[in-house]
Amino acid sequence: MTKNGVGREIPSYIEGIGQIKPYESPFSVIPEGNKAGAKLKRPLPHKNKLIDSIEEAVINTGLKDGMTISFHHHFRNGDYIVNMVMDAIAKLGIKDLRIAPSSLGTCHGPLIDHIKNGVITRIESSGIREPLGTAISEGILPNPVVLRSHGGRARAIESGEVKIDVAFLGVPACDDYGNANGFSGRSACGSLGYAMVDAKYADQVVLITDNLVSYPCLPASINQTQVDYVVKVDEVGDPKGIVSGAVRNTNNPKDLLIAENAVKAIVASGYFKEGFSYQTGAAGSSLAVTGFLREKMIEQNIKGSFGLGGITSQLVQLLDEGLMEGLFDTQCFDLVAAESLGKNPKHFEVDAGFYANGHNSGCLVNNLDILMLGALEIDTDFNVNVISKSDGYISQAVGGHQDTAAGAKLAVILAPLVRSRNPIIVDKVTTVCTPGETIDVVVTDYGIAVNPLRQDLIDNFKTAGLKTYTINELKDIAEKLTGKPDKIEFDEKIVGIVQYRDGSVIDVIRKVK
Repeated sequence: MTKNGVGREIPSYIEGIGQIKPYESPFSVIPEGNKAGAKLKRPLPHKNKLIDSIEEAVINTGLKDGMTISFHHHFRNGDYIVNMVMDAIAKLGIKDLRIAPSSLGTCHGPLIDHIKNGVITRIESSGIREPLGTAISEGILPNPVVLRSHGGRARAIESGEVKIDVAFLGVPACDDYGNANGFSGRSACGSLGYAMVDAKYADQVVLITDNLVSYPCLPASINQTQVDYVVKVDEVGDPKGIVSGAVRNTNNPKDLLIAENAVKAIVASGYFKEGFSYQTGAAGSSLAVTGFLREKMIEQNIKGSFGLGGITSQLVQLLDEGLMEGLFDTQCFDLVAAESLGKNPKHFEVDAGFYANGHNSGCLVNNLDILMLGALEIDTDFNVNVISKSDGYISQAVGGHQDTAAGAKLAVILAPLVRSRNPIIVDKVTTVCTPGETIDVVVTDYGIAVNPLRQDLIDNFKTAGLKTYTINELKDIAEKLTGKPDKIEFDEKIVGIVQYRDGSVIDVIRKVK
């Protein structure tokens, strides 16, 4: 065992994973080598890529036992593709697959049966939600799951650490030669930013659509030079699940109070000025921050440079009103954002590597000024858990959390002090996903805490008359409300590892007793 840079005991070797490189610090890993290349091919002129079924596509790709396949999660909880493809693969008797989706949702519970029957033996993803996360936490998977950030996943694919044999990518609009976008059709999801990486680096790419359009499908997020087969199906997903998911508008007084406190911190920070860049999430308090910040921008005649990340109608409004110069979009969280992407040239689609891979010549998060993030738990060292619930079960996603926190000048965590009768600020988080040294401010409904590493922010907040607490003071308030939580009991069996964005291991997840 080795104690890593956030004080977690990390084995030097894990069965099913191999040798482990422990996390040291946010920028300690110096990348080596070159980008992985996609397989060279020689399609003959006028070759027809359109085939009749997913099963035929699986056969044509030559998929075999032990290979790696991938999917994207832009359809979120409305996705049909993963289950359709895995059912077809199971019928063909293919086993021992590693699946490497960009994330998995509650709609992917049927994968439990494919783990039980040996079709899936490895999973590498950004997120895994219930009920699959619960099953993995109880030890159903033969090998530990590997959890990566969005930028970390792009890095792993682009470096060759994860070699995708076949990518099965659902697309809302596609022609019969493989040009596709995400903002047309009944199943529109907007940006295909995560799928674009898979299309670029997978050995073979199968596009699956319910909206086959005349050639050429333009503009194309994924283009014909990257695509081997096209399959038309009745439905790729449920539009209701596609446009909802994590998006949550709020009238909750607690969320609004958190948002108001966050805007006070932003304005007092020194980073709220002409040309600032900004990213926020799609939960209630995050969306409210954007609305309140818009009022401040108008009031103080401040315009931003760009909005980033998962794009919502609130950010589209800033762009349409001239309060932002542009939006960089890896995924859309609502139909307003999806429609904007299709018509506004200043709303620009980017892949996950462009967004957040820390091992290229400069990803977008490196230019990020102000960032709003959520948390399941925060500890007194400002480490953040976004993957496992207070009971220790895997239930959420790393997402872009690590990537954006490392890049932003002001990384703010928004969280209620108490959630479901559990304190959110604790001595030690259940699972470290984002290291505390990259988190600057924690904003709760009971007050604000600043990382002691940021004396400049402490001084700025004091000058602005903004009351702050230490993180320990907020923890004490929480425990007075809830009591000190019981310690979770874990088995010795490791069921998952959490990579930092550079590929080192920041924590391990053990089987829940």
